[in-house]
Amino acid sequence: MKSLSDWLAHCEQLHAKNIELGLERVRQVAQRLGLAFACPVITVAGTNGKGSTCAMLESILQSAGYKTAVYSSPHLVHFEERLRLAGQPAEAEVLLPHFEAVELARGEVTLTYFEFTTLAILRCMAAQGLDVAILEVGLGGRLDAVNIIDADCSVITSIDLDHMDFLGPDRESIGREKAGIARAGRPLIVSDPVPPASVLSYAQEIGADVWRHGQDFNVSGDKQQWNWAGRGRRYSGLAYPALRGANQLVNAAGVLAALTALRQRLPVTAQAIRIGLASVELPGRFQIVPGEPALVLDVAHNPHAVAALAENLDAMGFYPATHGVFGVMADKDVGPIFARMGPLVDHWHFCDLPTPRAARASDLQALWQAQNKRRDASSSVHATPQEALDSAVAAAAPTDRIVVFGSFFTVGGVLEHGTPRLRARHLSPRV
Repeated sequence: MKSLSDWLAHCEQLHAKNIELGLERVRQVAQRLGLAFACPVITVAGTNGKGSTCAMLESILQSAGYKTAVYSSPHLVHFEERLRLAGQPAEAEVLLPHFEAVELARGEVTLTYFEFTTLAILRCMAAQGLDVAILEVGLGGRLDAVNIIDADCSVITSIDLDHMDFLGPDRESIGREKAGIARAGRPLIVSDPVPPASVLSYAQEIGADVWRHGQDFNVSGDKQQWNWAGRGRRYSGLAYPALRGANQLVNAAGVLAALTALRQRLPVTAQAIRIGLASVELPGRFQIVPGEPALVLDVAHNPHAVAALAENLDAMGFYPATHGVFGVMADKDVGPIFARMGPLVDHWHFCDLPTPRAARASDLQALWQAQNKRRDASSSVHATPQEALDSAVAAAAPTDRIVVFGSFFTVGGVLEHGTPRLRARHLSPRV
């Protein structure tokens, strides 16, 4: 019997490419497995906000008493995080029989790491006797392995420029790929307040039941609470989601639209919504870790997500200095990221990441130096995210702030041994 790490190493050797979009091979193996869900399925695609949307759906549905499972990727630290059963990461032992089943079923079919592991996790989910399955799309939508499952309700979060080598050069092309998760006659929730026209035209073409932000549902509120209204339902006096950041209200609005669209099959009370939004957790999404200095963890890795991070950092108040721990994939457009974060970050601590797809810290430093106009800013390079964080802590005053961002690998690298609780080295001991 192989261990989970053995299976993952096996999956990495099967295919020459990390990513090969297309459903034919995955669908063939899924059919051999007899893969099917007996419960409602919600599929979530988008550039940013997918993980938060899935977490809010999960939290509310659990508060309503439903047995939930969530598939999301990538993971921060441990592979098992990709499958949450009743809110907790799956045990490796639970996954093993399903890896074995995929290996037996695939025969001569070559699967990528993502395709193989997706099939194993989907089969594991289908065997759990769930009330609801929540699936986060890995990349795009139309050709992503998750899309072999017909969703009862699809959600498309904000759409922006990312993975352009695979999805196309502009929002319209990318939107068309994301829209591929929609199904004829079934609800498609469009959380993005200004969606690409391609999303709406494809939905109309196939006859999906489109719910648009600002037309089929809307939000209002003040600093203390917010309200949601849409298609014969209204929720008033809601607490803001426990996930921090102004962008989370857009995600929460889409979540309530999805739950309203599915209310005949998955009824939830206003109380379950309140509890679910108030208690939702998701590491690495504008996660503020109290300490001296304060620590912010955010997996933002494209210009749109980094712009939201910058707005959220602005709203935190005054800090004498901000240290940025930054590592990112080589295919990311770092120019707009540096332009947006440059005014906020005083000291950059660039780091290498443990994947060949990552940009080298020295290259990131050179790109930053080429556009930096601040004489008071500084930078350094490090071999790992943890070393970069150690450098930031050594340089920071107790009242400063450290922001770790740029990739799941960057945030995961500082969470490897648990959530850091920082105490600046020159902090005078309390009497």
